[in-house]
Amino acid sequence: MATPHGHSQQRPAPAGTAPSPRNGFGVAALVLGLLALITFWTIFGGIALGVLALAFGVLGHRRKRRGEATNGTMALVGAVTGLLALLASSVMLIAGLTFFNSEEFKDYQDCADHADTQSEREKCAEDFGEDVTE
Repeated sequence: MATPHGHSQQRPAPAGTAPSPRNGFGVAALVLGLLALITFWTIFGGIALGVLALAFGVLGHRRKRRGEATNGTMALVGAVTGLLALLASSVMLIAGLTFFNSEEFKDYQDCADHADTQSEREKCAEDFGEDVTE
């Protein structure tokens, strides 16, 4: 229906009809959660996408509880996959930081920095391998 100024007005929904479900958060949570799981080995994939999936999943599940959405299970699965990716990525990040801050790695770096020849660098790598496996 047009107003006298030529603008269209949105008509209200007829009485007794339910509004369309608002399922966007649940869909976004699932997509982001799956992407986070696939790319958990990267900081962006596991942590950033995992946090977003978790947040959208919680919001989507709340919409379902209020009756505004119909995909509560999808939102919940998205939140869980996001949380799993977040945890896996965090464990990998902590393990990597621990490794690169270890005395063995620092010794290897120092040795490699002072090595003048390829054979000296290979000896550094060999010593590092022995230190790590001990």
